[in-house]
Amino acid sequence: MTTSAQARTDVPEAAPEPRTPFYMLGGAPVFEAICQRFYDLMEQDPAYAELRAMHAEDLSPMRESLPQFLAGWAGGPRDWFEAHPDRCMMSIHKPFRITAKTADQWAGAMQRAIAEIDPQPAHIAKAMGEVLADLCTAMAARPPQNPVTS
Repeated sequence: MTTSAQARTDVPEAAPEPRTPFYMLGGAPVFEAICQRFYDLMEQDPAYAELRAMHAEDLSPMRESLPQFLAGWAGGPRDWFEAHPDRCMMSIHKPFRITAKTADQWAGAMQRAIAEIDPQPAHIAKAMGEVLADLCTAMAARPPQNPVTS
């Protein structure tokens, strides 16, 4: 019989959390809060009007999808990527005309949401916002796609 004073040797130690931005910043609750704030800003602040106009009236699917995407992108659970094995941000956004202005609005809203949620460590959060802004810029800079005709 094992008493509470005796150490249990049959219980495996929990694996340490990976040192990725997802886990370092606080995991799913933090990424959920950032994305919800991002969409709140898009819906409420006229500074993001052109960006909002590019989206469907109902943002519920995006409010559910973006935190999952960012989680996997930032080194957390890869559920979004497993559910969408042939998709990436570039392919998903290919049909949309992303201008420098809308890319700047997306980046600004995301960086503002990150700053307002204020996950720690701050330098990791800031770097994540900067990398996401760079991704937006890359989407805006891509050449227009011509449909293939048969």
